[in-house]
Amino acid sequence: MGDGVVIGMVLGFQDAVPLVVFPGNAQDTAIPARSLARLDSGDLGAEVALLFEDGDCARPLIVGKLVEPQRPAAGSVVVADGQMLRLVAKERIELRVGKASLILEADGHITLRGTDLVSHASRSNRIRGGSVNLN
Repeated sequence: MGDGVVIGMVLGFQDAVPLVVFPGNAQDTAIPARSLARLDSGDLGAEVALLFEDGDCARPLIVGKLVEPQRPAAGSVVVADGQMLRLVAKERIELRVGKASLILEADGHITLRGTDLVSHASRSNRIRGGSVNLN
């Protein structure tokens, strides 16, 4: 192998030793690698930067893990200041737990579902709409 860094991938672990594949690997299977970075099962499939001890491609050395830059999710924002929680999304917000769900859509459609719905008000409880259908 040359003197430069080769990009490989962690395919598994054998006795806590990472197994890697990389372009130019003469073997048909992943091979054990030493590592300068701490890796665990959450790193399966991760791209890693490899060098080779004494230029020997049978002795890969993981010098680091490639990471994607952290970017906020497109179109969604969460703001919490202890007084208010604001969720902002471009198309849809869904809250789901068990058999209950609340779905808010950009077109103004709101869906509230559950096995039982309860509405309490200490003052008036109003239902308003262009038309109101019960049952």
